[in-house]
Amino acid sequence: MEAPQVKNFAVWDYVVFAGLFVISSGIGVFFAIKERKKATSREFLVGGRQMSFGPVALSLTASFMSAVTVLGTPSEVYRFGASFLLFFIAYTFVIIFTSELFLPVFYRSGITSTYEYLQLRFNKPVRYAATVIYIVQTILYTGVVVYAPALALNQVTGFDLWGSVFSTGIVCTFYCTLGGLKAVVWTDAFQMVVMIVGFLTVLIQGSAHAGGLHNVLEQAANGSRLNIFDFDVDPLRRHTFWTVSVGGTFTWLGIYGVNQSTIQRCISCRTEKHAKLALYFNLLGLWIILGCAIFSGLIMYSYFRNCDPWTSGIISAPDQLMPYFVMEIFSTMPGLPGLFVACAFSGTLSTVAASINALATVTFEDFVKSCFPHLSDKKSTWISKGLCLLFGVMCTTMAVVASFMGGVVQAALSIHGMCGGPMLGLFTLGIVFPFVNWKGALGGLLTGITLSFWVAIGAFIYPAPDSKTWPLPLSTDQCVPSNVTESVPPVLPSRPAIADTWYSLSYLYYSAVGCLGCIIAGLIISFITGRQRGQDIQPLLIRPVCNLFCFWSKKYKTLCWCGVQHDSGTEQENVEVDSAWKQGVESALQNGLRKESLAHDPGYNSKDKSYTNMALEKITHL
Repeated sequence: MEAPQVKNFAVWDYVVFAGLFVISSGIGVFFAIKERKKATSREFLVGGRQMSFGPVALSLTASFMSAVTVLGTPSEVYRFGASFLLFFIAYTFVIIFTSELFLPVFYRSGITSTYEYLQLRFNKPVRYAATVIYIVQTILYTGVVVYAPALALNQVTGFDLWGSVFSTGIVCTFYCTLGGLKAVVWTDAFQMVVMIVGFLTVLIQGSAHAGGLHNVLEQAANGSRLNIFDFDVDPLRRHTFWTVSVGGTFTWLGIYGVNQSTIQRCISCRTEKHAKLALYFNLLGLWIILGCAIFSGLIMYSYFRNCDPWTSGIISAPDQLMPYFVMEIFSTMPGLPGLFVACAFSGTLSTVAASINALATVTFEDFVKSCFPHLSDKKSTWISKGLCLLFGVMCTTMAVVASFMGGVVQAALSIHGMCGGPMLGLFTLGIVFPFVNWKGALGGLLTGITLSFWVAIGAFIYPAPDSKTWPLPLSTDQCVPSNVTESVPPVLPSRPAIADTWYSLSYLYYSAVGCLGCIIAGLIISFITGRQRGQDIQPLLIRPVCNLFCFWSKKYKTLCWCGVQHDSGTEQENVEVDSAWKQGVESALQNGLRKESLAHDPGYNSKDKSYTNMALEKITHL
């Protein structure tokens, strides 16, 4: 018998789905009209730095819990078990490191592009190298998250795959270009609600079909899906406690801690406290979405435990499991399949829009303003909108490449690992190690990129042995007999010895390889070429983490500062820098930064009567 025909949307499904696009576009139009009198690039790109933590937290969660999560994570849990639950640990560490280590440096220095920091701390070549890598990484990643929901829509409705890709790109580009960051943030907040509602309907209906949550958990346990804590230290195993918690922390820290898309929304908050609250509330959102995705995977396993649609040939790829499941359980309930696909598309729209806005920001700040420092506000705004349009087109067309990249979760996290890990190492060198010079930073970045691309491309050419990546048992005992023949794995050519070791490393370790390679190489090169003088570095650009370990001794703390003048840092810990510091930074960037003069910039607004800025004013005159 042939594989079942694709079930088509009912009228109500199209109504629900279209409503998502209409409301998302409407938010962009609303902010375009509302903010038309505030026509500055600052207002367009960072919302005038007056956002509150609530919508920013929802926006952060929606952007990084994309269709990759909605479609890919349940499929991963269905096939490999609930070890994905360990990402709860990784997310927690990521948010703590981001809010306490990276965010204070970025927020207080008043920058708009995170890569401005690299010029302040090192020099222009380091900044430009990092910016180019970020642009390539983000376009690649965005291609994956555009392709994923298009695949879902194609599977559940038969709607043209590339038609849905281009419609997604057009809507995202439309509201992002019109409304800027405020439109992105508020649209993300709306789409986050849609994602949660979509997941909840699947959880409720799926549990009812499976006989209740107790039955789901019992059947998942019988199928070995609840064996979460596997403490095998073998780095070649795809998912263990160590690969998910340690490798996942490195991977997501590259996504969160130093990613322009995240930091841009954090620095758009009106105070540093609001920015930190946004991150911590975002952690709660990450936990909720991850929990929903994991339970969806377990419910799906309970439903298909005796007839796996993937190995039986009913569907052609694991990423189609979730949409196929949705069409099965909602077959008599018009409108709800449309809600699920709207849920998947909500993740995509939010991620793509945030990426487009971030790409436009770094390109404008790092390249356009460097070449044309005296642009008028009107020209700056139009250039920013033009960049949004350009990157919208590039990210949409990149989705074609994503169709050749295998599972969406592994593809997405591999891209972030390959590029995000070395970037994480670069910013860590600048923020944590005062003695690292620009040669060490650039050499470390190139080393990290080389290592991470080497292992990732090697793994693509020589896939890991089945013993390390084979899914848990899946049954087809009760499937209706079909004429689908079981595929026989092709005979692989002889493999080099390195293919079963280095190339078989878990994809979650790619980021760790790039990050640690960058840090180690950067430290060694800095010692060889002559360490950076701490006296030349503005204290705001360094986070004195050594204070945690040398709290008992001022002598050892001072030694670890490597000459950076942190002596007045106790008053500085909770301060928030206002726009005047940004003006001083921009002046320094445009006129060629001399670090010894940076400490004497007027920097902070003496007219601001708030305690924090008065403290900063006092610090700068010490």
